[in-house]
Amino acid sequence: MIIIGRSPIISNTMSPVLYRKYRPKTLSAVIGQKETVHLLQNAAARDRFAHAYLFYGPRGTGKTTTARLLAKLLNCEKRNKEEKFRLEGEPCNNCQLCRDIDAGISFDVIEIDAASNRGIDEIRNLKESIRTVPAAGRFKVYIIDEAHMLTGAAFNALLKTLEEPPPHGVIILATTEYEKLPATVTSRTQRFLFKKPSKKEIFEKLKNVVKEEKIQVTEDALELVAAAAEGSFRDAESLLDQLGSLGGAVDAATVEHVTGRVGITRIETFSKLILKRDLKQALEYIEQTHEEGHNLVELTKGTLHYLRKVIALSLHPALAESFERELTRDELERMRELAALVDPPRALPLLQVLLTAYSEMRYSPVAIVPLEIALVEHLKNSH
Repeated sequence: MIIIGRSPIISNTMSPVLYRKYRPKTLSAVIGQKETVHLLQNAAARDRFAHAYLFYGPRGTGKTTTARLLAKLLNCEKRNKEEKFRLEGEPCNNCQLCRDIDAGISFDVIEIDAASNRGIDEIRNLKESIRTVPAAGRFKVYIIDEAHMLTGAAFNALLKTLEEPPPHGVIILATTEYEKLPATVTSRTQRFLFKKPSKKEIFEKLKNVVKEEKIQVTEDALELVAAAAEGSFRDAESLLDQLGSLGGAVDAATVEHVTGRVGITRIETFSKLILKRDLKQALEYIEQTHEEGHNLVELTKGTLHYLRKVIALSLHPALAESFERELTRDELERMRELAALVDPPRALPLLQVLLTAYSEMRYSPVAIVPLEIALVEHLKNSH
């Protein structure tokens, strides 16, 4: 068992939540969005900014953070004065304008939560205020978060401003649901897709955070936190914040208890029993897991996802290269060992019975029963 970090230092002052404290201050610090970062850095180096942007993708992937970084790039005093520094495509983070934006007190960066300010009146106010010159910087930047929540009338009111804003105005839309935006809106913006970061990328960032924060946590626990985040840095750091407040060392069992998720070790063990066609041990294992209070629905869901990869790896070993983004070296090696146990004719029926069991377990008053039935149906002919 490896414990990352040291004993926490007790402080009388309230510290900021982790996802805010470790929010990237430069584009190069944004993880998992290489193409977007490269394009924005090039635009900044050439001073060729658009008047309207659309950042879309899953939650917690850095859309709003990148919008704020873009606001800093547009207004950073140093890059606007020094051509050599401008070519770096980054904000200086030291000038007053950068510091104000970081602190959320800049009058030239206005953030609108469209989930609670979604009507035409809010957009009319935007249209009026964007005409006024910036208070301190070169640009007034409007960041509209959850933009898909705007009403149809609000979108229509925004169209003209998106197409022809004043020279000092920039609008950045951010959304998790691109498909809900009208084509008339998306066509007036430069669009950037924010991809889900891999579990490995989240895990590496969390390792740095726990070392800085001196939180005691095992690697198994940290991997489970990264998996529980489901591609969201914000969710991962919020969960780590919650676990850090418990005091003492955090292990995988603690994370399982807090999140209701099942760790990779448990999933690997269950998968191995299934692939070895050991019906007796598999039934005993789920009974034991159930008695210990673990979530069998999550176990089945995790096993389904895991075995899908194992079966794919058994059929196409070259897929190991793509799995490296999600799995550690040890996890990948154990997956290769399980792939050798796969019986190709039985692979598809196995996934089908687990998928059926998972669907039924979510609504069954006794979740263990559909899983037991699935195991018996699939494994009984092996004996």
